[in-house]
Amino acid sequence: MTQTDIALLLAHAADEAEIGIAPVQAVVRGGRRRRARRWAVGAATTLVLAGSTGVTLAFAGLPGEHGDRVAPMAPGPASAEERHVYDPQQTELARGTEHGKEWEVRVQVWGAPRGAREADRQFDAMRRMGLGPAVDKAADLVGKTSFFSVRSYGDDHPVVVMFDTTKRIDRLSGTDLQAAAVNLEEADAKGPFRLVVGHVAKTAREVTCRWKDGRSTVAVPEGPAPAAHHGSSLIRPVAGYPGGNWFVCVAPEGTALKEAEVTK
Repeated sequence: MTQTDIALLLAHAADEAEIGIAPVQAVVRGGRRRRARRWAVGAATTLVLAGSTGVTLAFAGLPGEHGDRVAPMAPGPASAEERHVYDPQQTELARGTEHGKEWEVRVQVWGAPRGAREADRQFDAMRRMGLGPAVDKAADLVGKTSFFSVRSYGDDHPVVVMFDTTKRIDRLSGTDLQAAAVNLEEADAKGPFRLVVGHVAKTAREVTCRWKDGRSTVAVPEGPAPAAHHGSSLIRPVAGYPGGNWFVCVAPEGTALKEAEVTK
């Protein structure tokens, strides 16, 4: 069979193929809304590829400039592992040494389960790590993101400072600040509450923690140098957390938190 014969057969096949029209107008209308535009473009691309797959694969076998083309594959839905449903994203906020023991503060963000099975596995994974989400039962985790800020000190049992389970993480703005204070060392309901952990808007450039003895500590955004990532009073972004940045302040020994606020 000659190339002329092949070309005639392919042309005949192309005439019989019903590719359909991509919803271009829907894409243009959706362009005013960022989320709608993304989905509309994705849908249009899928429709075109689905309708033209047979013809595209036929041409891929011909010699010439189109011979090495491969039809792109539409991406499938993200797996539970890719969404961090069973293994959270973790970000270190601060670390240091106190009385010969190392301490550390981390934030964990758990992706939202998409069904009862994923929720059950996530609930069990949290329990194995000593975490209790803000829900009554595993099924209540479906469609919700969970986050925990956790303080560890030496070999002691880690302490959860702030946590929540929600369908939508609110974005902080301006001078908004949400924070909590706990002991830096052994847990004690009477204090002193020297370790302050909280989150602020992504635009915040400075958080001032004022202590009861009149002194204060200023937390600023982390710097680009490696050494700047190991301070104990910094503002940092947290992987998987869209609501804002997080910060840590540590009071000197002998005093405790009086107040904290965004000062820049």
